Amino acid sequence: MPSQHPTILVVEDERAIVELVSFALKAAGWEVVAVHNTAGAWQYLQQQRPQVMLLDWMLPDQSGLRLLSRIRSDRQFNSLPVIMLTAKSMEEDKVAGLDHGADDYITKPFSPRELVARIKALIRRKEPEHAELEMRLGPVALDPVSFRVKVDDQPIEMGHAEFKLLKFLIAHPERVFSRSQLLDKVWGDHAVLEERTVDVHVLRLRKALGNADYLVKTVRSVGYMLSEK
Repeated sequence: MPSQHPTILVVEDERAIVELVSFALKAAGWEVVAVHNTAGAWQYLQQQRPQVMLLDWMLPDQSGLRLLSRIRSDRQFNSLPVIMLTAKSMEEDKVAGLDHGADDYITKPFSPRELVARIKALIRRKEPEHAELEMRLGPVALDPVSFRVKVDDQPIEMGHAEFKLLKFLIAHPERVFSRSQLLDKVWGDHAVLEERTVDVHVLRLRKALGNADYLVKTVRSVGYMLSEK
């Protein structure tokens, strides 16, 4: 049965570091999967997509940079958030990691608290729908922590599915998403839903938004977007 928590993939061969990182990440609310080489990481990616990958620079079978290059050249994974874990502190090494497509790097030894803060900051940059700050568009305000939505500062009621849909769309304003993209991004690969189900949730979302229903736009033959225009 799929986990209900976002997963962090840790690619690291030093057992002590794996244990330290796993403890800190689990305490912060993430599921953790640890593999010890690039082959194990690639095999995992063929089955699941983690929210973030922590990738060690030096691994037994090949360098983390080689795996990172492979990930960035694959259209399926090129947007995967990756933080390099490295003992290398030379400036040219850090630049090399970023040039290969790393989103961030953290030099060993590091504090678990700093690592968790870096991951959260990366998620906010890469996946704004996972942020914890209030999100606004026009008269609509969504609080992802309390699961409350207001229109013109008045609380409104909506179902959980509609809340998730609104949260994703409000995080990506003025961008059109197809029904299949919304199924994948909002409900995930494990959701047993049909594309026409998206239409039902959009209809319910518009009804819940009341006077603000005009924000939900239908783009004919493409999909849906949230826009004030």
